Amino acid sequence: MDISFLLNGDPVSLTDVSPTTTLLDWLREDRGLTGTKEGCNEGDCGACTVMISDDRGSRALNGCILFLPQINGKHVVTVEGLRAPDGTLHPVQDAMIDHHGSQCGFCTPGFVVSMACAHLNGATDHDTQLAGNLCRCTGYAPIIRAAEAAQDKSIPQHLLFLAKTFPEAPEAEPPNGATDTTGAPCVVQPASADELASWYAQNPDATLIAGATDVGLWVTKQCRDLGKIAFLTRCGDLRGISETDSTLHIGAMTSITQVEQFIAPHHPHFATMLRRYGSVQVRNAATIGGNIANGSPIGDGPPALIALDATLHLRKGSTRRRLPLEDFFVAYGKQDRAPGEFVEAISIPKQADGLRCYKLSKRFDQDISAVCGCLSMTLSDDGIITTARLAYGGMAGTPARALTAEAALRDQPFDEPTIRKAMQAMADDFTPFSDVRASAAYRLHTAQNMLLRYFHDLKGANTDVQMVTL
Repeated sequence: MDISFLLNGDPVSLTDVSPTTTLLDWLREDRGLTGTKEGCNEGDCGACTVMISDDRGSRALNGCILFLPQINGKHVVTVEGLRAPDGTLHPVQDAMIDHHGSQCGFCTPGFVVSMACAHLNGATDHDTQLAGNLCRCTGYAPIIRAAEAAQDKSIPQHLLFLAKTFPEAPEAEPPNGATDTTGAPCVVQPASADELASWYAQNPDATLIAGATDVGLWVTKQCRDLGKIAFLTRCGDLRGISETDSTLHIGAMTSITQVEQFIAPHHPHFATMLRRYGSVQVRNAATIGGNIANGSPIGDGPPALIALDATLHLRKGSTRRRLPLEDFFVAYGKQDRAPGEFVEAISIPKQADGLRCYKLSKRFDQDISAVCGCLSMTLSDDGIITTARLAYGGMAGTPARALTAEAALRDQPFDEPTIRKAMQAMADDFTPFSDVRASAAYRLHTAQNMLLRYFHDLKGANTDVQMVTL
């Protein structure tokens, strides 16, 4: 397929590119821009961070799991493009020098690009912005000091210009694309949900790529041949959030970053948990629809959405259907999704905020959950539990509700004896598995304790795991 984009301000047009060539590999091997490093090659270390700009703004992304078609019509800035045309360094580059933020230097370009993108966007929560960039020798203190020193410096004019300048993407869908034996294109970039629905219904064996934070590893780590592919980057009508008097409606292509920002006023605990979903680079790429459609039993989005009684919107061709999100997950690796059917949106009924989300992982930042518990209850004026939805990830082959525990809670007083009875009932809800993250017994015990934590949380106790109390 053919793609066009800007690279550090210069137009680039590529013909017949391999759709699964990553931006990282192309930068290093075809353009000799070796400042962008290959570390983990799975989106964890940030050494490959690049800045991508389009009409939705500028954001840091991992180049190692970003396929070339995903940058079609966008602007790419690498570490080589941060300095001004006259050679003047970017303020974050100067600050890294002044504050001794680099030793071996391998991770430094990724840090600098993340810092420059945060600087462009006016983000000063440096611990969050740099959580996806790993350093093994310098230590983070001088790097954070450099970010703080640069945060009030003026944005270089050339970056302001580059962040607002985009090329025209090729119009044909797909231009000069490879075809199968029937003449159907093997790789497409549909411009709308209608185009996607029509093509996918005829090619139900195809792979859909949204953010590629999961599929990217199929290529870089598992060396899979993806066969037919539809890149969804240009399906703008699958992206975005709308709000009515009764419902929050989230398009499947909405990024985790956008969901986090939107959901915060409605359900702040959900937003706080999403802050721990991967890194800034991952959250900027990953989509809420992809997080659901991959069917992972340890995905962090589904438990919260299930606790909020979310509805999933599916589409195949011109046929649409909806079902409770919890019913979508049938068994490990199996979802209630027909061939050629895709996730179009998720809707959440508006409700009083009783949601708490507790993510248990070995690392606070950028780690996979051992258990993710998302709990929501409503209480009557006299303190009786009227509804209870307890949804967990990591406790079974799919995200699932603790139905027995819920039954033990309903119509009972919201007090500790009720909670402890429900904790015991939860043993009948799950038969957890053991793996490298946690044993089955530990998973059950912590899931039960999350219910007790919920009780103390709503009673006003400080349950923040980052706070130390005596």
